Amino acid sequence: MIATITQNAPVITESKIIHKSAIVHPLARFVTEQTVALMFNIQIEQIYQIQCWRYVVYVHGHGISKFVSYADFPAILEVEPPKAEDFVRWRKRWYKCTRSQQAPEFWTKFYGFQFNHAASYQQLRQWGQLVGLVKNAIAPSAIEKLRQTYQQNQQLWNNWN
Repeated sequence: MIATITQNAPVITESKIIHKSAIVHPLARFVTEQTVALMFNIQIEQIYQIQCWRYVVYVHGHGISKFVSYADFPAILEVEPPKAEDFVRWRKRWYKCTRSQQAPEFWTKFYGFQFNHAASYQQLRQWGQLVGLVKNAIAPSAIEKLRQTYQQNQQLWNNWN
């Protein structure tokens, strides 16, 4: 019997993330292709390579060649939750760049995207719990926006079930 690919079948691709340093940065666990695509408003297919160096991430894609700080990448569900040391690294970088200890605006966009694209109510709750862990690093106005987005999606899931 010949197997056919259906639309629901996951597509396995080679990772575009390459670690170029023998010493892996502690925040490297938050670097994903999806996050980079959202960060630069491109499709994942347009990313050629993501190189994780010791202190910085190099993104090479269609029309993009940029260095990005590890501190620009928000925490994600798929890896170990953020620890106190992670917050120290994030805040140090943010203060150095913007004289603020608040997360970049991208974090709000990222978590809003995750709320809107949660595959299940359980996943939505997990994203909400993760935002609860990092909410002290996010501006209060941004937390309010995220709260509204979360509640809208929560209502959608409750009405759907």
